[in-house]
Order: sequence, then C-alpha cells, then structure tokens
Amino acid sequence: MEKVDFVIIETNGIKLHTAVAGPEDGPLVILLHGFPEFWYGWRNQVEPLVQAGYRVVIPDQRGYNLSEKPLEIKEYTIDHLRDDITGIIDYLGYKKATIIGHDWGGIVAWHLASTKPDYVDKLMVINSPHPAVFKSTILKDPLQLLRSMYMMFFQLPKLPETLLSQNDYESVKKVLMQTSLPDTFTDQELSKYMQAWQQPNALTTMLNWYRAMTRTPLNKPSALQMPVKVLWGQKDTFLTSQLAKDSAALCDNAELIMIDGTHWVHLEKSELVNSMIGKFLAK
Repeated sequence: MEKVDFVIIETNGIKLHTAVAGPEDGPLVILLHGFPEFWYGWRNQVEPLVQAGYRVVIPDQRGYNLSEKPLEIKEYTIDHLRDDITGIIDYLGYKKATIIGHDWGGIVAWHLASTKPDYVDKLMVINSPHPAVFKSTILKDPLQLLRSMYMMFFQLPKLPETLLSQNDYESVKKVLMQTSLPDTFTDQELSKYMQAWQQPNALTTMLNWYRAMTRTPLNKPSALQMPVKVLWGQKDTFLTSQLAKDSAALCDNAELIMIDGTHWVHLEKSELVNSMIGKFLAK
C-alpha cells in the first residue's frame, strides 16, 4: 500500500483521526467507511487512487477507532455525520470533493450529496441505499425488514455491546466472514479491526449511529444533479438489490452496476472496483 500519513482534523466540533495520501494539490477524494470498519476498510483503494494523482483522505468517522467518541446518541444524527465531512473539505482548503462511501459511509455520502450538493463533485456509493429510500423500503418490504432486524437489536442499551464484545468480538468477526466471500478477511486483518473495536467506548459509539437513525426526519430529496455511480454486490445479505435501483432512480445522471459479490465487494473484487472508480473519476 502507498505511504499513508495520519493527521487529526478538527471539524464540526470534533477531532477525527484521518488517513491521508497522495499529492497535496491533487483533486480531493474522500472515502467513507461503514460499520464495523474504520479507515483501514479502504486499504485496497488507496494505491490506485494515489497513483492516479488524487489526494486521498479517509477519516475514522466519529465514534470509530482513534477519532473522538461523544457518548450522547444525539451526536450521531445524519446531519452531524454529514457536517463532519463538509468540515473536512473546508479544513483542507477545497471547495468540493469526490465522495465515495460504503455501507454507513454511503448513507452519509448520499445525505451530503442530497442536502449540500455544492460540496460534491462526483458521488460513488457501494452497497448503501439513500437513507430516504431505505426508510420507505423497510416499511413496505418484508424481506428488507427481516434483513434489518439486527438494527432493531442495536437499539437496546448496553446488551448489544455486552454480547458483541464477548470472546474477543467473536460474533462480529463471524458476521464479517459469513457475509463475505472466502478469504476476504484474514486473521491479520481481523486483528486490526479488533484493535479498533477495543478503543475505549468504541463499540457503544459505533452502535450509536444506529441508535440515532430514528432521530432525523428524512424527506424524499430532489433529484441529484452531479454524476453518480452506484456499485452493488448482488449477494448482499443485509440489503436487497431493489434498494440500489430505487436509490439510483433519485439521480439525473446515475449509473448502477451490479457485481457478483457481497456487501464487501470493495474488498472482494478490488481490481474491478478500483478500475470502475478510476474510469468514473477520469470522465
């Protein structure tokens, strides 16, 4: 992997531990991880982006790994998560960035592009629905409701943290391995993830993203104008493919590509995904 530096970026009243790589004057690309990852979830994407001349910035989002972890659930509403990212763009002296998000990072990316579009040059989302689409779908699609039951469990106080952390986070590791293609997560990589989960209060603040979901009203947004590319591993065990189609339909200029992979397609099919990222950014 290309040389990665780490800086603390103060944004939106919080300090975010952030991986940065590539030329300081290159076009800005911000990669947003999901649950239960951290900046390291984009390890396979850094090198090709840097070699193409981009300034690559990957924050540990609030509540994750080495970033600050406010304990109050209200600190994790979608507007706070969005403003962390616009604050990074401001902090770095850019007017806008290409935003690439996966899982929860994709939800933040969708919300940012929908509500503060001037900050977004291009948007790429990997296996993550627009939050307004997800909200409407979960109410009417029994299959998606069933797949999302773990989110209901996460609403409980303390019990999820207790169960998920048992036996060195064995259940979290199992979920990653069972919902991905074989050998996607090595023992060495899982040990790095566990180090992030073991940070003081990290598991609670990671789960607070889910607990804050119900605290933000989400209206159907107006059509997104910027170029949008949606990549979707069609064997996703958490999210139905219909979510991808409905999310892409919110955009005036979107391309949806279904890939033979799972929710973790950016790790499983890195060469393919990286090629698609490169072509999208070069347009």
